[in-house]
This record gives sequence, structure tokens and C-alpha cells, in this order.
Amino acid sequence: MAVKNVEKKKLTQKQKNIIYTSIFFAVVLTFFIINNTNGGPEQGPYPPGYKLSSNNAMLSLNDYKGKIVILDFWATWCPPCRRGIPDLIELKNKYKDKGLEIIGISVDEYSRNTKSEVAPFIKEYGINYPIVYGDLNVTSNYGGIRSIPTSFVIDKEGQVVSQYVGFVESSNYIRDIENILKGSYSAKGKAPNFKLPLAEAK
Repeated sequence: MAVKNVEKKKLTQKQKNIIYTSIFFAVVLTFFIINNTNGGPEQGPYPPGYKLSSNNAMLSLNDYKGKIVILDFWATWCPPCRRGIPDLIELKNKYKDKGLEIIGISVDEYSRNTKSEVAPFIKEYGINYPIVYGDLNVTSNYGGIRSIPTSFVIDKEGQVVSQYVGFVESSNYIRDIENILKGSYSAKGKAPNFKLPLAEAK
């Protein structure tokens, strides 16, 4: 019985390149899928624009151009701050569709070394706006924060409209917001920009 010799076909260099490239992308895709599968989305809910701090996310005031912003310098150990937070939560809910954003600037880290209490506090109080960890630089830029809470209302162009020291009745914020929306107010100067690390609710 005659046995035919079967000549093996050799792959061309072009074919080899295609195979190697396909294997490379298959491996990369596999690692991408594995590394990005954590069993579902992070727990929330988080407000619009809120980024988790697990990747050292930062918040910049300049990112809020075109928004009305309330900056609230506060701390977890401050009773008037705690008293005012429910009003800020309510204001965010009421005016979020009209462009209001609130940024809480915690001074816990350098005031009483209570930074570790900030994340649990956010969850406990159901805070629906971003909280950042403040530093001496940002307090200095805002005139030196000597009492908390101290808050600033900033218009859509980044200009300071009002400053409040101590607990603020929400009616004052509402008046400022409505005046900004109507365009009937006077600005007091540019609000200094900052870039600060975001706190994550735990």
C-alpha cells in the first residue's frame, strides 16, 4: 500500500504576525475583564458629579463653572455644623435642577484630628453632596476660617455673593439662590479655586 508523503505547509511571516497579534489582544482583553469585574457597582447612591476617593479622586472648584455653589466649611465635632447639614441636604434636593451644587469642606483633619470620622458621618447623615478634606491652604485662601461653620455662596461665574459665619437659616441661602437666578445681586470678588481630595461614604 503506497503511502503518500504529505508536505506540511509552512506559515508565512504575515500569517504568523496575525496569529501573534490575535493572541496578544485576547490576553489583554482577558486581563481587562478580570480586573474590572468586582461583582457589581459600588454602593450608593451618590449625587451627580460625585467621585469615589478610592483612586485618590480630587474635586476642583473650577469644575463647577456655570453652577451656583454653596461652600460649607465644617467638622464632624461641630454642633452648629451638624444642625445645618439637614438644611443643606434639603436645599440640594430643592434646587439641584436649577444648577445648585454644595461642597462640604471638612476641617477635621487639622482641627481635632478626626478625619477618620468623616466617612462614617457622611453615610450616617445621608449627605447628598460631595465632601472634601480641607487643608490650611484653602482656609487661608478664604480669608482664614476662624469659626465653623463658615459658608460662601458663589455665583455661576465663580464670584462670591455672600459669606456666613455660624449657623445659617436656610432662608438666607434661598434668598441668595433666588437672587442669583434672577440676576439681582452684587458680587464681592472671585472665589479662590482649590483642588482637594474627596471623602467617600463608608
